[in-house]
Amino acid sequence: MRDAILEQDHLDFRDTVRAFVAREVLPHYEAWEDAGRVDRTLWRAAGRNGLLGLDVAEEFGGGGIDDYRFPALITEELARTGANGVAIPLHNDIIGPYLNTLTDEAQRKRWLPGYCRGELLAAIALTEPGAGSDLAGMRTTAVRDADGYVLNGSKTFVSNGSEADLIIVAAVTDPRRASRGRVSLLVVERDMPGLERGRPLRKLGLHAQDTVELFFRDVRVPPENLLDVEGNALRALTEHLPRERLSIAVAAVASAEAVLAETLAYCRSRQAFGRPIGELQHVRFELAEMATELEVARTFVDQCVLDHVAKRFDAVGAARAKWWCTDVQKRVVDRCLQLHGGYGYMHEYRVARAFVDTRMMPIYGGTNEIMKEIIGRSLGL
Repeated sequence: MRDAILEQDHLDFRDTVRAFVAREVLPHYEAWEDAGRVDRTLWRAAGRNGLLGLDVAEEFGGGGIDDYRFPALITEELARTGANGVAIPLHNDIIGPYLNTLTDEAQRKRWLPGYCRGELLAAIALTEPGAGSDLAGMRTTAVRDADGYVLNGSKTFVSNGSEADLIIVAAVTDPRRASRGRVSLLVVERDMPGLERGRPLRKLGLHAQDTVELFFRDVRVPPENLLDVEGNALRALTEHLPRERLSIAVAAVASAEAVLAETLAYCRSRQAFGRPIGELQHVRFELAEMATELEVARTFVDQCVLDHVAKRFDAVGAARAKWWCTDVQKRVVDRCLQLHGGYGYMHEYRVARAFVDTRMMPIYGGTNEIMKEIIGRSLGL
């Protein structure tokens, strides 16, 4: 975010985050990429530094801050440094709002202190192998009986899935309904019998991010692990997806800006035909176009952040931000790799790692095709 939309508290917090990433993340990130997971010590360090649960009430161990600019700064710093597999934004921006707003007092006391300390890692399991973005096609079921719910089914592409202590699972609790009232959210805890975790999924990029398939075989979930009320999942998802999609847009712009900055430096130093390649007109034009696209995207996403802080950011605005910013990111990173020539294909160059990490951005959080469908429907089409 530009300094103009930040106050002194935000600038000080950004310095704290930047120092944390330099100290606790970057020295270990390559090892985490090789291991396919981030070490749990990172989460506890993040908790000690006040980087988890920023908007959770202080009585439950959180920061008590209702200002999205603070968690957005964490997202930006991780994206700016290329540490895209560190899932703190997932913890804060995607899962946190469910645990913070849909829980009752007893659930908050049980889960939020450990969540804020980095001792309880959380995941959310929505996508199914045969349904993808079609939540209405969900087949995982939770049948109510005298003791709670019996959960059966499977979920895929679950980030934090093998490490998670708390897993928010969307399941059909009333198959008689067509959509609204059909699906509920249940919290499955680490040691519940019948929960099986598949092997880590081998992804194109984001190698440090732990992603698995989960299987539920007659998992008994007590009634006190129901989030909100039965049948309210789709409403909850509708309310919370805008923040998730804005977080993706924020990361997309920050990452693309960092890649472009490195490409500019490369084009100033790389010699071809007796001069820096940045002096070649075609290269200058490419860089000029990318700089302009990112200037527009930065202005847009900063305004979206301010709209979210002011409580006027809606699902359509989130869809616009998510598809536009990730599409710009994909184009910019691809063109920057091309300007690096053969070196852009080498893993030790930031642009090569960014290229494979970036490809997921137009897919998760709802594919960009779904984003355009949301926008199109808002136009009365």
